[in-house]
Parts: sequence; structure tokens; C-alpha cells
Amino acid sequence: MADLINSTGFLHGGDYNPDQWLKHPEILAQDYALMDQAHINTVTVGVFSWALLEPTEGSYNFAWLDYVFEKMNERHGHVILATPSGARPHWLSQTYPEVNRVDDHGQRHTHGFRHNHCYSSPVYREKVRQIDTALAKRYGNNPALIMWHISNEFSGACYCDLCQANWRSWLQRKYQTLAALNDAWCLSVWSGLYSDWSQVLPPSPLGETKVHGMDLDWKRFVTDMTIDFYGAEVAAVKAVTPELPCTTNFMAEASPQEGFTPLIGLDYAKFARHVDVVSWDSYPAWHNEHESIAETAMQTAYIHDQYWSLKQQPFLVMESTPSFVNWAQYNKPKQPGMHLLSSLQQIAHGSDSTLYFQIRQAWGNSEKYHGAVIGHDGSADNRVFQEVAQYGGQLEKLAAIKGATKKVRVAIVFDWDSNWALNRGGGFGRPTRLGLKTLQKHYAIFWQQDIACDIVPSTADLTRYDLVIAPMLYLMRPATMTKLQAYVAQGGTLVSSYFTGMVDEYDRVNLGGLPAPLRELFGIETRELDTLLPHEHYHVQYDQQTYATHDYDEVITATTATVLGTYQDNFYQGTPAVTVQATGAGYAYYLGARLDTEFLTEFYAPIIAKLKLANDFVTTPSEVVSCQTRYKNGQAYHFLMNFSTTPQTVELQRPSRNLLTDEAVGRTITLPKFGTAVLQA
Repeated sequence: MADLINSTGFLHGGDYNPDQWLKHPEILAQDYALMDQAHINTVTVGVFSWALLEPTEGSYNFAWLDYVFEKMNERHGHVILATPSGARPHWLSQTYPEVNRVDDHGQRHTHGFRHNHCYSSPVYREKVRQIDTALAKRYGNNPALIMWHISNEFSGACYCDLCQANWRSWLQRKYQTLAALNDAWCLSVWSGLYSDWSQVLPPSPLGETKVHGMDLDWKRFVTDMTIDFYGAEVAAVKAVTPELPCTTNFMAEASPQEGFTPLIGLDYAKFARHVDVVSWDSYPAWHNEHESIAETAMQTAYIHDQYWSLKQQPFLVMESTPSFVNWAQYNKPKQPGMHLLSSLQQIAHGSDSTLYFQIRQAWGNSEKYHGAVIGHDGSADNRVFQEVAQYGGQLEKLAAIKGATKKVRVAIVFDWDSNWALNRGGGFGRPTRLGLKTLQKHYAIFWQQDIACDIVPSTADLTRYDLVIAPMLYLMRPATMTKLQAYVAQGGTLVSSYFTGMVDEYDRVNLGGLPAPLRELFGIETRELDTLLPHEHYHVQYDQQTYATHDYDEVITATTATVLGTYQDNFYQGTPAVTVQATGAGYAYYLGARLDTEFLTEFYAPIIAKLKLANDFVTTPSEVVSCQTRYKNGQAYHFLMNFSTTPQTVELQRPSRNLLTDEAVGRTITLPKFGTAVLQA
């Protein structure tokens, strides 16, 4: 990563839209002076500028963009140049209607403003190639240009005839024959058997009854089509600038059930193989009414760690807000100090940037009330600007840390297609599957104890980890089962749970209960899964304590496993609820019930002690103070962050120096409300 991004320190800046202010040269002149005061060294430009860059077909207007490059070169700053395919111009939609997306009801969209184009359209791909090539030729050798931002926030699907043809071709390559497709999707159910490829339509109201295997394959297809479109843009710019890295901004989303989680519409693990650098848009809902600040911080940390884990290298935060967003039901600004704290958290978990949407707040339209470095008052005196400037100054003090790596011994396994299948499947409790939220509950145990975690797909190399946590891995391929067996046999510790290995890669139920390799690995047989009502709880006795279950209790039989916990009531009273089996040099744990945080804390305590996972810098971990560490050139840099509104004292194992204040720190340090420190031993 340090070699890919040509900068001496962390990137600080973000989306800049001077094309919205061309009639106000006095404002444009003011922008760069304010950027200097705010320690802004990077601008992302051109994300939604196609209509100005190419106002009529084949006629280009680069003068305003030339000026941006000129000014950034004068400031010795950096430009991230976007390809503008995320929002096409009106003339393109009007002249070539096929570029407009068709929805799942068969209705072709009119122009719209952004993110509603067809990935299959040859016309759209050619027009995108032309504008991308023109940009690359004009700016490819400009010293300010450090990377390409390909399109923006890829999402959604198209159901037009072109996409339907690509869908059928994709399926033909995968299954070869209709007989194989009928079998994989279990289409003998409800008389769904295909007799001709022309009958195969997308899973939409156009005339195809939805089936689970079809829905799963459609999501995989949409991921592949999106990656293919992205790859075509990369090919265009790299034909001119082969040395410049390319990225596109991944996303996260908040929901009342799951909380703040990575976006699950596209398989980002697969997508990440095609980007040079992972980047994402970070918009946690700080100061909300349904969770503590520390809970929001934990969820955000989880996503940072997941995007780090996709390539095992530093990532970029491509967008964030210094104050508030504009799309929530209640758009609260960050309280004083929260901007510095939440931004430093990005760096602590592996980002090499803090970039904002947006540099200057829009005058009108959809995002006029979205937060910005420069507000509508255009003043350097307002609180938000002052905090951005203070943070920018802090980043300059930390420049040596850019490119630093992490040392992680715990992995949590998450597969996008397994989560798709779990959420789509029938039966059980529809509101209570909560796969992502469950993973975050396991993650929280380690976050609260300052133990670093990776969040990895099942295809990752697991041998680097001492502990692998893989609960609710609902869809499991034979290769994954073999990998888990080998991991444990070679000395690894594995934790799994109910909802594991229930279906194959086609979303068909594995007959006979838990597949044989998993029965052998865990030393159990699964019998049935009891779905509990919202206020229904039963109990498990574990280590002489009793814990309440909720949502799911799986009935299992121990064949060769050792029983650690047993159910205390209901029709499965006295049967195993928690087991462990020694296999080779390692151990495989199985949690039959969904249990609360109190249980997980007690369950993981002896595992953490045995594997010596405890943080080696902080003596007294806290649920509200997070310590994250990055390493570079033999040096450890410890980021301390107080996610509470009261001062917190942290005991340390050795003296250090606070790089933010250049002050010596002994064996204790007190962090004020939302306080931070970066300590070098």
C-alpha cells in the first residue's frame, strides 16, 4: 500500500466539486486558501462531472479541471481523479435509451441523476471508455494525480433484454446444461422445470417465480457483472496510466435490526481481488438514541477491520463527514471532539486516509445539507472547520505511520453468499437470523479487550490465526469443510454454532443433518433447531452458571465431543448446548444456542488466556476505551480512543510518548471526553 499511494503522509481532504461554483470565481479562489488552513492535501474530483466534462457528444470541456490540477500542483497536493460513469449526462440517455436501467417490473427508467445505468449496454460501455480515455490522456502524466477513483458506489441491477441475455450466458457457463440447472435449483418443486434456455428469466415479477437457488445465483451474477463493468473502466485508464492504482468506494449501511454493517448487495470479498486499494464510505450514526457511543464505535471498528482484511493491507476512507449526513430521519451533527475521535479511529484500524464528502457544502439540490469542511458561511471560524483543521494538523504529526501494518491472531469468518442464503431461506425466525449482528457480538468481546480481529471470507488463509470464529456459516462448500478440518488438526482453535453447514453452494439442504466432515470435526450430530419467540427464553448451564438463551436453541447429540454446557429446560432439557472436541493439535467448539454477551465473555475468557491473546500494552482494558496498534519498521504505534463522555484513566505496561502532544507518558494516561492519544513506546 505504501508503494501504491504516492504520498509522504496520510491523505486528508475529499470530494471537491468546483464545477458547481464556476459562476462564482471568488468562492473558488477562497477554497484553496481555506484548504491550506485545514491542512487539506488531497481532493477527489470529477465523480459526478460528466455533463460538464462532455456537454455534448464528443465535445470536451477540461478548462475547469485543468485549474484544479494547476492549483493542487502549486500546493504540492494530490488529486484522486474519478471516472464519471456514476452519473451520465442527459444527452446520453436521450440519444441512446438502452443505457437507462430497467427495473425488476420491466419498466425502463428515464434519465434520473445517478447510479441507474445498464452495465451490459455496449453503447454505455463505449461512451464510458471514450471519456475515461480522454481523461487519462489529458491528466495521466500530471504529477498531482495519484490514483483513479472508478465510478462511484456501485450498486443495483438491471433487468433489460441485454442483461437477461448475459444472465442466461452466465448460467450456461456455470451449469452447461438445463438438466444441471434444474437440479441445482430444485425446480421440480412447483413445476418449475425449464425445457428451453429462453425460459430462464431473472428473479423478478416479469413472470418467474422466485426460487432460493435462483436468487442466490442472481446476486452472484450481479456481482460479476459489476466487477466486469469496473474492469472495463480500469482497462481504459490503465492502457494510458498502467502505474496508477485504481479503487472504487465500497459502502456500509445501517438498519434497525443489524446495526451498522458492510453493504451486502455485492460480494466485496470477490470485488476486492480486482481493486488495487480497498476504499469505503464511512458514515456511522454517532449520537443515536438506540445504542451507546461505544456500541457505534464497535460496529464501525468491525467494518474498518473487515475492509482491512479484504486485502490484508491499509485501506482508504474515501468518504466521511466532519459533521452530519443528510439522509437519516434525524441528522445530528457530531458533538465537539467526536470528529477527531472518529477520524483517528479510521487511522487506528488501518486507513491511510481521512477523506470527506464534501470539501465545500453544496448551494442547492440533493446534498445541500450534507456536512462539509467549508460550510455555507464560507468561514474558517466555525466549529466544524476548526476541528477539521486541528485534525489535519494531527495527521501531519503522524505521517511516519502511513503504510503501517497490523498483527492479528483472531479471525471471524463472513461469506457474502452464505449471508445471502441465510437471509433468503424460508423457515425459522425471519426477523431473528441476524447473521451480521451475531458476528459483531462475538467481535465485541475482543474489541472491548483491545484484541485485534480480522473479518475474512472462508476462502482466506486461516493458518495465520490462532483462533477462528465461524458461527452461522449457513452455506458451506466441501472445500471449506476440508479447510476447517485441516486448520484444527494443525493446532488451530475453531468456534462454530447453530445454522452452520445447513445448505450447499446451491442453497440446497444438506441431507442427513450436519455434513459428515463437520460431524467428525465437532464430534456431534444435529437433530433439530428450535426457533424461539421474541420473549421466549430457555437456559443453559455452563461452568456452574446459568445463562438465558434467545432466538435459537439447536438440539444436538454428542458422539465424541466433550459436553461443556447443557440445556436446563424445554423438551431438550439435559442435552448438550456447548461442546468441544480435540482434533489433532487443535480444538473445535460448537455453540448450539444463541446466548448473550455475558456468556460469550465467560466462554472466550479461558480461550484468550490459553492462547495468550491479551493486549500487551494496555494493562486494564475498558469497554469504552479502545486500543488499536499498527506496526512499521519495528515500531509499534498504539492508538488510544475514549468512546465515552467522561474522562477515562488507562493503565499501561510501559512508558511511551504521545505523538499528538510530544509529551512523555508514564504507566497511566487519562483521556478526557472523546479524548485520543497515539503512543510510541
